[in-house]
Amino acid sequence: MASTKLQFNTFDAFEDAGDGVGPSASEKVHVRVQQRSGRKCITTVAGLADDLDIKRICKAFKRNFSCNGAVQKDEESGEVIQLSGDQRTNVKAFLVDQEICHGDSVVLHGF
Repeated sequence: MASTKLQFNTFDAFEDAGDGVGPSASEKVHVRVQQRSGRKCITTVAGLADDLDIKRICKAFKRNFSCNGAVQKDEESGEVIQLSGDQRTNVKAFLVDQEICHGDSVVLHGF
């Protein structure tokens, strides 16, 4: 009987993409929404690059989205922007339109 050998690709679909194609975990901008009390919520933006002017970006967010905002210092994530209300989609669109971040490096979290 003749032996037949099958050739299969060794591609693993569930393997983490650590080949440098996309941004690494430390280069991603995380946009989260946190429930405060009742219907109130806060949007936080963490992971922006250190060479950016965070206060100026916060001021632009406040002006464009008609909301209140503040810059808080965090030990783990550095400077974090806090905005009142659910501004996740607005923040992502602003960061991509102003070419501050690429669309694939912005991660939206929350409900």
